[in-house]
Amino acid sequence: MMDPAKKKKIIDKFKTHATDTGSPQVQIAILTEEIKDLSEHLKGHKKDFSSRRGLIKKVGERRRLMKYLKRENQKEYDELMSKLKI
Repeated sequence: MMDPAKKKKIIDKFKTHATDTGSPQVQIAILTEEIKDLSEHLKGHKKDFSSRRGLIKKVGERRRLMKYLKRENQKEYDELMSKLKI
């Protein structure tokens, strides 16, 4: 689980307006960071299947959000992908 300070830092970096916490850009950025953390965890704990399932769910959720953002706003999608290096 991500600590609140790290999450706030990500929200501040990717928010689209002053009170934004739930836009697709913010959600994708948070999921990307969680995916990185889980991937690192699974490198050391190969048999942790419950974490592996959580990772797969997060990847699927991020993929759906990315597909939505690409469909709704191609420019924002391209900018976000370059910032996140996906």
